[in-house]
Amino acid sequence: MKLLIRENVRVALSSIRSQLLRTILTILIIALGIMALVGILTAIDAIKFSISSNFQRMGANSFTIRNKGMNVHVGKGGKRPKNYKTISFREAMAFKEDFRFPAVVSVMTYASQTSTVKYGDKKTNPNIGIVGTDENYLLTSGFDVDKGRNFVPGEITSGAHVVIVGSEIVDLLFTPGEDPLEKVISIGNGKYRIIGILKEKGSGMGFSGDRRCILPINNTRQYFSRPNESFTITVQALRSSDLEKSIDEARGFFRSIRKIPVSEEDNFEIAKSDSLAEMLISNISYVTMAATLIGFITLLGAAVGLMNIMLVSVTERTREIGIRKATGATSQLIRNQFLIEAIVVCQLGGILGIVLGILIGNLISVAVGGPFIIPWIWIIAGVIICFFVGLASGIYPAMRAAKLDPIDALRYE
Repeated sequence: MKLLIRENVRVALSSIRSQLLRTILTILIIALGIMALVGILTAIDAIKFSISSNFQRMGANSFTIRNKGMNVHVGKGGKRPKNYKTISFREAMAFKEDFRFPAVVSVMTYASQTSTVKYGDKKTNPNIGIVGTDENYLLTSGFDVDKGRNFVPGEITSGAHVVIVGSEIVDLLFTPGEDPLEKVISIGNGKYRIIGILKEKGSGMGFSGDRRCILPINNTRQYFSRPNESFTITVQALRSSDLEKSIDEARGFFRSIRKIPVSEEDNFEIAKSDSLAEMLISNISYVTMAATLIGFITLLGAAVGLMNIMLVSVTERTREIGIRKATGATSQLIRNQFLIEAIVVCQLGGILGIVLGILIGNLISVAVGGPFIIPWIWIIAGVIICFFVGLASGIYPAMRAAKLDPIDALRYE
């Protein structure tokens, strides 16, 4: 049996070489379909990993209290956001000072996302994020200080002109080997002394913590204030098992701070650190469905092309089929030969598509800061799909070849 299959594969490869151009075109079409499936789905797996890892850095036991209506809406399910009362500095600080649950609380506000930072004759592009925070922000947001130190409470209270900068800003403004600590940089119209440098985190989904300046919150209130400024409260429970309990405690306590009647709904929003990641990942499923549909449509075209090539091959090799039948080959043997030929062509296209798909998918993975991924599930699925595509494409030509009468086939010119 093994010898018979090996001989059929040898004959199939010989036939492929005799129709090289048409076979290559068919292989490329099949490879394109498999590449679309494997490549896009590999990239999606990488994006999901990047989203999850970036949000996990914030800690699995943290949540934020923010202005309601700031949540992201993706797809048709999104609704027009309603305007709610912003969280004031007084409310945020009242929560931080009086929340008695065993947790770490920080308060922050986004001062600007389009600032330019200068040092000497060098300056950044106007894409630097400026945040005002307290001394607990680095802990609750998952940032680590690589060099220097964190804020001390006195700097927060006085609104001191000190700053903690991201690693990318250091690379842009300072020469290699130069120590940025204690250097004075310009942010907007103000001068700030660098007291700390954040450990590099990389970027994910277009967001970069390395391109950020962190200022004392009272400093941003004085120099970056704007109407209806909203503050965000981040709470990190000391134990992961207490997360849900701490959310309930925080909701009740903040409702009392904002004096919300029992009959009314919350006019603020509580979001766990992984809730946005879960929402983004769930919406990526639409992309997965679209990629799968594109791949199968391409494979359908490839199957039609392969069937056409096999029918032409049957016609061109009619005399060969007659000779083989005359020398003892059975109809089943002829049918199996053409079926194996179609499957071999499909598998060659599948292998090429899998290799290209892995390369393209991992290029996207590198771009979003993900790891190198070998999608074994999609590799196995690609091989199985190619087998059935080859089987479906070759069954009709193979049956047509098997039914040829040997006498008529020998007379064919």
